[in-house]
Amino acid sequence: MSFSLIDADPYLKDFEGDIDLRMQNYARVRRNLLGTKKSLLDISENHKYYGFHQADGGWYYRENAPGADEMYLVGDFNGWDRFTHRMKRRKNGDFEIFLPGKDALKNGQNIQTLVYSHGKALERIPVYADYVVQDAETHQWCAQLFVPDKKYHWKKRSFHPQKPLLIYECHIGMAQDKFGVGTYKEFTENVLPRVAKLGYNTIQIMAIAEHPYYGSFGYQVSNFFAASSRFGTPDDLRELIDTAHELGIAVLLDVVHSHLVKNTREGIAEFDGTDYRFSPHGAKGNHPAWGTRLFDYAKPEVLRFLLSNLRYWMEEYHFDGFRFDGVTSMLYHNHGLGQDFDNYKKYFSLNTNTDAVTYLQLANELVHELDSDAITIAEDTSAMPGLALPIADGGIGFDYRMAMGEPDFWIKTLKEKKDEDWDIWNIWYELTSRRPGEKVIGYVESHDQALVGDKTVMFRLCDKEMYYGMEKKKQNLVIDRGVALHKMIRLLTLTAGGDGYLNFMGNEFGHPEWIDFPREGNNWSYQYCRRQWHLVDDPKLRFEDLNNFDAKMINFVKENRILAGAPENLWVSQKDKVLIYKRRGKIFAFNFDPKRSYEGYHIPADAGKWKLEFSTDDKEFGGHGRCSAQTYDSFRWEDKTGFKVYLPSRSGLVFSRESD
Repeated sequence: MSFSLIDADPYLKDFEGDIDLRMQNYARVRRNLLGTKKSLLDISENHKYYGFHQADGGWYYRENAPGADEMYLVGDFNGWDRFTHRMKRRKNGDFEIFLPGKDALKNGQNIQTLVYSHGKALERIPVYADYVVQDAETHQWCAQLFVPDKKYHWKKRSFHPQKPLLIYECHIGMAQDKFGVGTYKEFTENVLPRVAKLGYNTIQIMAIAEHPYYGSFGYQVSNFFAASSRFGTPDDLRELIDTAHELGIAVLLDVVHSHLVKNTREGIAEFDGTDYRFSPHGAKGNHPAWGTRLFDYAKPEVLRFLLSNLRYWMEEYHFDGFRFDGVTSMLYHNHGLGQDFDNYKKYFSLNTNTDAVTYLQLANELVHELDSDAITIAEDTSAMPGLALPIADGGIGFDYRMAMGEPDFWIKTLKEKKDEDWDIWNIWYELTSRRPGEKVIGYVESHDQALVGDKTVMFRLCDKEMYYGMEKKKQNLVIDRGVALHKMIRLLTLTAGGDGYLNFMGNEFGHPEWIDFPREGNNWSYQYCRRQWHLVDDPKLRFEDLNNFDAKMINFVKENRILAGAPENLWVSQKDKVLIYKRRGKIFAFNFDPKRSYEGYHIPADAGKWKLEFSTDDKEFGGHGRCSAQTYDSFRWEDKTGFKVYLPSRSGLVFSRESD
């Protein structure tokens, strides 16, 4: 069988059989899952059957727990009596109980499941609980019924995301300036307006699914159908998403289907008393690096659980898609740990978890069947071929993949090379090299590069000088360099590094220091687990300049749909430290030399009049104002067409043709 994946990348010809097997596995698992059903929509509704549901005359509660001998429902409604509400065992390991009366269960009541398995009584939180709270005194977690008097009324019922994607990655809890956990409502009121003003058209929210350990950044999920109660109620989250849509901002969920927290009291691990309900049995079910449990993607019931989870977030909360975390860990049995993917054989070996590949294909099919405008993004460090190509072409079906090599490249460059030693050709190669036909989200840094023990790009550039050198009236060479390179690196990565762009909240204005969640090691401090908006709001500080520049470049790229085209190399000079390229008719010229400015530098360009749109050196963005806003006439020289400009050191310039 021939696949477009192979046509796009001839190196895959030797692995045509492996790709064919990938597609056979997908077709076989899909066929077995569907049975007599016609669509994945028909088998992705677990959440509408299991869990708590009101019916005429009362309430149903259902669970699937094949390893359980008996199950009981306990809670506020029965005075926490362990034995009054026994659940009936049905076929296929299902348990069910019906509580007669409309008020048998009420809003705000705490609920728990008692599972008897192999002679042990196990306290569990219902698997499909949609709201889970932690007691302030005992610190125990418990499901809580959330059934407000009025169902949330969506103001924006229909929404279509803008593309290309300009993503503002965010964490609700640390999105406020206060020393504490931020809320959905505070984010809606205080942060969304900032995002809209900056020009981003998408937010990607971390840590939404409930997680017992706050410092896990939401990556050790306990309750997959529960929006974290730390930040407010489910309706508060709905209001946040609704408001974002009204502002023209799409909302992506950072979804974690790569593993689950091993906690049995809080999570779904060993829910029915066995360790193989959701995971492979024994040691095979453990993640060796993360201290978590793995999902068993070979099990049909696990596939239905995960597919239903995606559908739940889209239908119940109107999320516009997902960024899938930890895809590398899913794709390989060794989770990519210590693995160099330096040849194609390593993508198609016994190390490849073909069951996980099939799940990801099914997940992408379902998401796009639910909403053809939905967005899926893969976080993969291995560069698996076809990850962001359509399933019909032999791919895995994601819309985009994260360009994870880009932040690593910038960190390595800043750490290991002097400014005068930067390799301009290598910069161009690292930013523009892609898997054929696959779209990528480019970025300088995400939350990963800002965690404790690491540094943001701005802090790496300026370090301790940021504490006393960021006042606009002060002269500081370290800060001058940092501000200049911060803008240049971002503009270059945005306009050459991908088909979309991502920024982590606060990094647009050079947020100082790292992210450190409250823990015993820092005396449970929120000092570094917040966003210091007061810095960017202070007109005396240079953070404002960086913020203004970010807004300028984001809105310029959005309004001119720069990322809809491909970057075209016009000129690279290692000697001059100059890089010039074109994208969607605009010309971008960068001079990375730390000292040398060039008078009358030739810019290759089509015939016509060209104007300077803006530059990183403009005074309004904290620059020196060495570039004048003027029109340039192109002319012929050495069989080429172009115009001459003054190209200052450490600057990036953007030009448009006047006829455009």
